[in-house]
Amino acid sequence: MTVEQADMKLDGNAIGGLLAEIFNMEMTTAEGTCGGCGAVNAVGRVDVYVNAPGTVVRCPACGQVLMRIVRGRGRYWIDLSGIRCLELIEPGT
Repeated sequence: MTVEQADMKLDGNAIGGLLAEIFNMEMTTAEGTCGGCGAVNAVGRVDVYVNAPGTVVRCPACGQVLMRIVRGRGRYWIDLSGIRCLELIEPGT
Protein backbone atom coordinates (compact mmCIF):
# COMPACT_ATOMS: atom_id res chain seq x y z
CA MET A 1 0.00 0.00 0.00
CA THR A 2 1.41 3.37 -0.95
CA VAL A 3 1.52 6.34 1.42
CA GLU A 4 -1.17 8.00 -0.71
CA GLN A 5 -3.49 4.98 -0.34
CA ALA A 6 -2.90 4.87 3.42
CA ASP A 7 -3.85 8.56 3.66
CA MET A 8 -7.21 7.81 1.98
CA LYS A 9 -8.11 4.82 4.19
CA LEU A 10 -10.83 5.29 6.80
CA ASP A 11 -12.44 2.81 9.16
CA GLY A 12 -15.94 1.38 8.81
CA ASN A 13 -17.47 4.08 10.99
CA ALA A 14 -17.09 6.38 7.97
CA ILE A 15 -19.95 4.54 6.23
CA GLY A 16 -22.22 4.19 9.27
CA GLY A 17 -24.61 6.88 8.05
CA LEU A 18 -24.67 5.57 4.49
CA LEU A 19 -25.46 2.03 5.65
CA ALA A 20 -28.12 3.29 8.07
CA GLU A 21 -29.84 5.02 5.12
CA ILE A 22 -29.92 1.73 3.23
CA PHE A 23 -30.59 -0.80 5.99
CA ASN A 24 -32.48 1.46 8.43
CA MET A 25 -30.54 0.15 11.44
CA GLU A 26 -27.17 0.58 13.15
CA MET A 27 -24.72 -1.21 10.90
CA THR A 28 -21.29 -0.45 12.39
CA THR A 29 -21.87 -3.23 14.96
CA ALA A 30 -22.94 -5.78 12.32
CA GLU A 31 -20.33 -8.49 11.81
CA GLY A 32 -19.20 -9.59 8.39
CA THR A 33 -17.26 -12.72 7.47
CA CYS A 34 -14.70 -12.21 4.70
CA GLY A 35 -15.28 -14.50 1.74
CA GLY A 36 -11.53 -14.68 1.15
CA CYS A 37 -9.80 -15.31 4.47
CA GLY A 38 -12.75 -15.98 6.79
CA ALA A 39 -11.90 -13.16 9.21
CA VAL A 40 -14.88 -11.82 11.14
CA ASN A 41 -14.97 -8.07 11.77
CA ALA A 42 -17.54 -5.55 12.87
CA VAL A 43 -18.36 -3.17 10.02
CA GLY A 44 -16.92 -0.38 12.17
CA ARG A 45 -13.49 -2.05 11.95
CA VAL A 46 -13.20 -2.63 8.19
CA ASP A 47 -11.08 -0.49 5.84
CA VAL A 48 -13.09 2.04 3.84
CA TYR A 49 -12.09 4.04 0.78
CA VAL A 50 -14.43 6.83 -0.29
CA ASN A 51 -12.22 8.44 -2.96
CA ALA A 52 -13.46 6.19 -5.75
CA PRO A 53 -16.54 6.16 -7.95
CA GLY A 54 -18.48 5.03 -4.90
CA THR A 55 -17.35 3.52 -1.61
CA VAL A 56 -15.06 0.49 -1.43
CA VAL A 57 -14.90 -1.60 1.76
CA ARG A 58 -11.98 -3.99 2.31
CA CYS A 59 -11.15 -6.70 4.82
CA PRO A 60 -8.56 -5.37 7.31
CA ALA A 61 -6.96 -8.83 7.54
CA CYS A 62 -6.39 -9.70 3.86
CA GLY A 63 -7.43 -6.62 1.84
CA GLN A 64 -10.15 -8.37 -0.18
CA VAL A 65 -13.00 -6.16 -1.36
CA LEU A 66 -15.99 -6.96 0.87
CA MET A 67 -18.51 -4.52 -0.55
CA ARG A 68 -18.93 -1.69 -3.01
CA ILE A 69 -21.63 0.95 -2.63
CA VAL A 70 -22.54 3.52 -5.26
CA ARG A 71 -25.17 6.14 -4.57
CA GLY A 72 -27.03 7.76 -7.43
CA ARG A 73 -30.15 9.81 -7.93
CA GLY A 74 -32.68 8.11 -5.66
CA ARG A 75 -30.99 4.70 -5.76
CA TYR A 76 -28.09 2.62 -4.47
CA TRP A 77 -26.04 -0.14 -6.08
CA ILE A 78 -24.65 -2.53 -3.47
CA ASP A 79 -22.20 -5.34 -4.18
CA LEU A 80 -21.71 -7.62 -1.16
CA SER A 81 -20.02 -10.44 -3.08
CA GLY A 82 -16.90 -10.39 -0.88
CA ILE A 83 -18.87 -11.05 2.31
CA ARG A 84 -19.62 -14.68 3.08
CA CYS A 85 -22.06 -13.78 5.86
CA LEU A 86 -23.35 -10.53 7.38
CA GLU A 87 -24.83 -10.79 10.88
CA LEU A 88 -27.20 -7.94 11.78
CA ILE A 89 -28.06 -7.34 15.43
CA GLU A 90 -31.58 -6.18 16.25
CA PRO A 91 -31.78 -3.09 18.48
CA GLY A 92 -32.34 -3.89 22.14
CA THR A 93 -30.83 -7.38 22.05
